[in-house]
Amino acid sequence: MASQGTQAKNNDSSTTNIHVLALDEVVSANSLFTAAVFVGISLTSASSLSNNSLSSCNAGMDMVRSVIVFEVISFSCFLFSSLVAQGLKLAMNLINSNDPDEAFEAEVNTKVLSLGMICVGVGSVLGCIFLLLSLVDVVQIKLGLLSCGGEATIRAVTALVVLVGSSLALYIWTIYYSFTR
Repeated sequence: MASQGTQAKNNDSSTTNIHVLALDEVVSANSLFTAAVFVGISLTSASSLSNNSLSSCNAGMDMVRSVIVFEVISFSCFLFSSLVAQGLKLAMNLINSNDPDEAFEAEVNTKVLSLGMICVGVGSVLGCIFLLLSLVDVVQIKLGLLSCGGEATIRAVTALVVLVGSSLALYIWTIYYSFTR
């Protein structure tokens, strides 16, 4: 009977360790995305508009504004996700730990952990979606509007949407798979 309790404690400890490592990776990825957002905001200006020969194919100031709005929303989503992840890590590592020498062993409420992990995932996915929208607008500012059918614009946006979209689909599937197993 005692060995079953020890076995359960070891399984809980390894699960907690995996959650902490996963949260570390989410925070690291969100930090990179947040840096990309800041670079995007700092480089977005009216002087960066394309010099397309057709003035109707050039992006206007409203598109420059939408880039900034999308990047601020993206930043907010990544910050939300990172703060929730850090809060979960803090709860698992410091608050719930009975033994200070075992920082990765903690008894956690699995419902709260699951809800927190879902919030972290949703925040990251929304941040990526708004960053994608921002980058599509940046491409249109630099290369011309999609509606004009410029080959470079279409290729850049297609590559961006296909690659980011497929990686987001894989990320969402991974989250779904981890919660259904």
